[in-house]
Amino acid sequence: MKNVTGVHLWLILMKAHHALMAVTARTIAGSGLGDSDFRVLEVLLHKGRLPVNIIGPKVFLTPGSISTAVERLVEKGLVTRAECPDDRRIRHVDLTPAGRELIQRVFAEHEQQMEGLAEVLSPEDRAKVAKSLKKLGKRATAVQIETS
Repeated sequence: MKNVTGVHLWLILMKAHHALMAVTARTIAGSGLGDSDFRVLEVLLHKGRLPVNIIGPKVFLTPGSISTAVERLVEKGLVTRAECPDDRRIRHVDLTPAGRELIQRVFAEHEQQMEGLAEVLSPEDRAKVAKSLKKLGKRATAVQIETS
């Protein structure tokens, strides 16, 4: 591919993102979880107990949306929410045993699925793509900050 413009690169990224999300949606839907529930459980699986206000930005949810998602997960018995003993303004969220079992199973399926898709890329290609996307993301973040 020669002379890929910024707009063409954006279009390729968007198409790839939508295709990957469509594949992921099938795995997540089979678990009974919604997309935001999956993202919250996944971050708790990999990062451990976290304050609600830290989870939101990690999973791209607004403060109102993360509160709703956490409440939904509490009602399903998948997470617990507890006030911080040192600062009552902070509420920590953690996986319950049922939540941990569910997200471990669903994430294992998701991981296997993503590996299957990524097998079209050599280890070198994966490293280049990852490095390039990080560079592009950092540039977009910097431009966003500059124009705020």
